Amino acid sequence: MKLIEAIIKPFKLDEVKDALNAIGIEGITVSEVKGFGRQKGHTELYRGAEYVVDFIPKIKMEIAVSDDLVSKVVETIQNTAKTGRIGDGKIFIISLEEAVRIRTGESGSDAI
Repeated sequence: MKLIEAIIKPFKLDEVKDALNAIGIEGITVSEVKGFGRQKGHTELYRGAEYVVDFIPKIKMEIAVSDDLVSKVVETIQNTAKTGRIGDGKIFIISLEEAVRIRTGESGSDAI
């Protein structure tokens, strides 16, 4: 099992979610996060004063999948979230030791 974490642009969320549903992914956790990478923020003007926005709003998606679905999920996210501009995001793949469904007590792949 793997945990796939994807950091994407907020306006791409619905499109990525629909694409993941289309390939059979049913469980996704979504968080609104802020951060920066190579973008390094940007400067904005407010009431005549210039200020730096250090952290850019992003969406963090977490998806637990069995090993055989990893490449399909990563490819789907990558193709759907890509705009070709800086700040498209990142995908992290993390080994997942165990998963337990609280309601039924199922564990392992049965829990995801």
